[in-house]
Amino acid sequence: MVNIIVAFPKTEDATNIKNLLVRSGYSVTAVCTSGAKVLSVANEYNAGIIICGYKFVDMLYSEIKANLPEYFEMILLASQSKLSEAIGTGVVSVAMPIKVNDLKNTIDMLAESITRRRKKLKEQPKKRNPKEQQIIDIAKKILIEKNNLTEYEAHRYIQKTSMDTGTNMVETAEMIIRIMMN
Repeated sequence: MVNIIVAFPKTEDATNIKNLLVRSGYSVTAVCTSGAKVLSVANEYNAGIIICGYKFVDMLYSEIKANLPEYFEMILLASQSKLSEAIGTGVVSVAMPIKVNDLKNTIDMLAESITRRRKKLKEQPKKRNPKEQQIIDIAKKILIEKNNLTEYEAHRYIQKTSMDTGTNMVETAEMIIRIMMN
């Protein structure tokens, strides 16, 4: 389940939206009445949806959006005239007065989008820093020279040894360098 933060300048409005969401089966992580509080709560979590009004005492919705962590989406609940300003800002808009089904469908769509993006990121191979890659390359070069392996075979050897010993490839490469250089 995705974190949902409800944010409106009036506590009463925020509580009403929270109660509507809870009755619809959603779990609300926090209720906020200022932009600073929204950002503070959002930074405690790595992903979620902000459902908010247009203007707070300390900032506009656009300032909140600009400072949100990467995997947060925003739903702006406002009058039709205010929503026209949000076009093209990466903010999803729902006109007031809200239709519960429209809000629920929007939340579900954004939650699915967040889940899909995070899954895609996890599936990408982890990037090594240049120093770690250099250690692996040195170990491969040693294996190529001393054991007459191809570059692919040396890589596979480090990879398999890493898996067999339960260490990462950099630690395995360091071990190979220590052993082969003695």
